[in-house]
Amino acid sequence: MKKTKLEGEQYWSQRYRDNRTGWDLGIPSSPIRTYIDQLENKDLKILIPGAGNAYEAQYIYKKGFKKVYVLDISPIPLEQFKVRNPEFPDTQLLHEDFFFHRSSYDLIIEQTFFCSFPPLQGQRSKYAMKMVDLLKTGGKLVGVWFDIPIKEDMEKRPFGGDKDTYLSLISPHLKVDTFEKCYNSVPERMDKELFGIFVKE
Repeated sequence: MKKTKLEGEQYWSQRYRDNRTGWDLGIPSSPIRTYIDQLENKDLKILIPGAGNAYEAQYIYKKGFKKVYVLDISPIPLEQFKVRNPEFPDTQLLHEDFFFHRSSYDLIIEQTFFCSFPPLQGQRSKYAMKMVDLLKTGGKLVGVWFDIPIKEDMEKRPFGGDKDTYLSLISPHLKVDTFEKCYNSVPERMDKELFGIFVKE
């Protein structure tokens, strides 16, 4: 992991120190786990950006997918992940700013990352364009987006959205394979999540 300070790192690191991580389920998200369970190609190169404690990465790696990369702007969850998974390669733990990351992937997993950005059109559009930049042709952005009202308070994450809002941001850049209400959310998130698969053509 890199040891350089990144813009925004202090804010997120303090939230981990204060245990203000209400988005953290403590387990892999069930919609993402269900999706991973049906994948057969263990050679996929996978990125989980804004991964936090990265329970999904832990699950994927132990399923035999060895090309899993975990990216976060704070080193704290990456260090905690390494303690839980000492066999995980250090070179695949990326202490970086997502928008400056350079590589290409077959699959990018979205789990509570988009909702960390303030609901500003420019910032959210930048997210979608960066996903295009990081995906290989035929690559997929797959995951869960919160289907909850957007809060006016710019400090009260997670920031939500609705299906139409997300599609207006992502569909100009990636083909929509599916984007529907999750049928298998954990009980506390039932009817509050959308599951999506978007493809780079």
